[in-house]
Amino acid sequence: MTLTNPNELLQTTRDTRGVVTLTLNDPSRFNALGSDMLAALQQALDGVARDGTARAVVLAANGKAFCAGHNLKDMAAHPDLAWYQALFAQCSKVMLAIHKLPVPVIARVHGMATAAGCQLVAQCDLAVAAEGATFATSGIHYGLFCATPSVPLVRNVHAKRAMEMLLTGDFIDAQTALAQGLVNRVVPADLLDAEVGKLVQSIVEKPRVAVAMGKALVYQQRELGMDAAYQLAGQAMAVNMMDAAAQEGALAFAEKRQPDWKR
Repeated sequence: MTLTNPNELLQTTRDTRGVVTLTLNDPSRFNALGSDMLAALQQALDGVARDGTARAVVLAANGKAFCAGHNLKDMAAHPDLAWYQALFAQCSKVMLAIHKLPVPVIARVHGMATAAGCQLVAQCDLAVAAEGATFATSGIHYGLFCATPSVPLVRNVHAKRAMEMLLTGDFIDAQTALAQGLVNRVVPADLLDAEVGKLVQSIVEKPRVAVAMGKALVYQQRELGMDAAYQLAGQAMAVNMMDAAAQEGALAFAEKRQPDWKR
């Protein structure tokens, strides 16, 4: 496992399984998503997208908070429409990179995840939270409706629950986030790494091609009507079955043995 410069805004490690861990490393600013942090995330995600041996990404953070979203002090210091448009476009590009990545992205959440930080959790494919984690789309408290965070939020959380978060800006705790579908699992803080590890291991044991096709298909069909979704899904399964990994899996099932996948 290799570690980048510990003083960098984003620390990157990669283990022998192809699991890449990206750690937000600006604890004094609660890992705010400023332009520099977003640029570092974009570069790292683009690198993973080009890496045919990568299997999963874990998105973690140092310090007391997972991510406090955009820094309002920076935003107040730049009262310029073009500056704001560039910042939100940059953030949206990072979120779409997570969405389009061919490997699952798992948020490892501790402390608070607010505004664009909550957006980051919602945008990840999976999320594991510590019991003390809290979540909010809190921009409304400062006169700024969390419009871009609403995009993944309403695709994860029931519409009325999402609207309540967006209109009130109130915090929800980890168990509420679990019940509402924002995170997959909640564990004591001292078990957070172990739980993330279990989830990652379960994923990397599966064929990479099936995981990649599956992730893409789920998001594509979600935006379609029922007829078109079934057409797309049926074609995806047919193509998937032509892959050597699926052929081996079917043969192993017939022969009552474990698949011998060439990962």
